[in-house]
Amino acid sequence: MTILDTFSLRGKVALLTGGAGLYGRQIARALAEAGATTYIASRDMASLETVAKELRGEGHDVRAMPLDQGEEASILALHDMIKADSGRLDILVNNAVARPLKNGYFSDASAIDESMRINGTGLILLTRVMGEIMAEGGSIINIGSIMGLVGLEPLNYRDTDMDGWNPDYFFHKGGMSNLTRFLASYHGSRGIRVNCLHPGGYQTPDQPEAFVKNYSERTCLGRLANDTDLMGSIVFLASGASRYITGANIPVDGGYTAK
Repeated sequence: MTILDTFSLRGKVALLTGGAGLYGRQIARALAEAGATTYIASRDMASLETVAKELRGEGHDVRAMPLDQGEEASILALHDMIKADSGRLDILVNNAVARPLKNGYFSDASAIDESMRINGTGLILLTRVMGEIMAEGGSIINIGSIMGLVGLEPLNYRDTDMDGWNPDYFFHKGGMSNLTRFLASYHGSRGIRVNCLHPGGYQTPDQPEAFVKNYSERTCLGRLANDTDLMGSIVFLASGASRYITGANIPVDGGYTAK
């Protein structure tokens, strides 16, 4: 086997939660193009089917599955479907995230509770359940955020009507950093690796020019992330090429957290 062969995911079974979002679409493509049978799951089945259909049209094995991460019954049902369909799981990518806080720091308790249920309790339950069918030597990849590593930079929003005062996102992504270490220790005896990628800001067409300028100047590479920037890191951590890496929190942020 050559070094390039170790990056292949042929014969592997992967589950990606949040498979139709900004980062979800490129993660799904990365897993599929590397050869994995890829299940993509979320509440939005219509969007998932669009992603899956496109990738199947290119010859990849991608299947959409329903998942409400805030409901334990939905998590258990997804586990049973994958177990019945494939018998095992080699790769789990925890990418799903809910953003229910509409008034930021001053959102009401029900919105905060919803965020905790989906992004906290749901994440732990799903990872625990899917761990039961993870193959030895498998890989769990948590998708965090630079907001789990650093505080808010208000200057990024200078001359815009945007702000980033959403405490639940910082809370959950920060917690994901240490949950990654916990899970790496828990699963280590089975050779299952657990790592966390922390993406930086993703550029979208609706972002104000001032925000793009401010944020870009804050990074070493001088830009926000695009629709392929996470793909290589995903394949690396999902594959045997990273077989001696676990418990790591890796920024994929253009150098944002290096400054």
